[in-house]
Amino acid sequence: MMATALKLLPNFLRGATAAVGLLSLLLAADAARAAEPPARAVKNYNVYCVQCHGANRDGNGINSAAMAVKPRDHTDTKAMGDTPDDTLFKAIKGGGLAVSKSVLMPKWEGVLNDEEITELVSYLRFVSKTASK
Repeated sequence: MMATALKLLPNFLRGATAAVGLLSLLLAADAARAAEPPARAVKNYNVYCVQCHGANRDGNGINSAAMAVKPRDHTDTKAMGDTPDDTLFKAIKGGGLAVSKSVLMPKWEGVLNDEEITELVSYLRFVSKTASK
């Protein structure tokens, strides 16, 4: 009986190894999905922010050439990493003046709801490769 159990052990180990491998792949896929920004945030950025902040998210939008104050470069990891989430939220909701920045940054309150603004803040973290703060 012990000999039969020992013979079956390699099959069990192969099955367990395959299960662990499959679980690892599933967890990696979930992590990749979690790292992807919400589609609505990308769409809202493309509709409301690209004109000033640019298609490359670097502050070089089509409107930026005529602006006295250059829009924020959302790809700047240092600057974005130093900015707390609540400041980003306030800047989007209330405009630049709400956070003592440029009057040229419009307020999006009434256009975007709080959930959409929160998604944009998360999207900015994704673009800048920074963690929530």
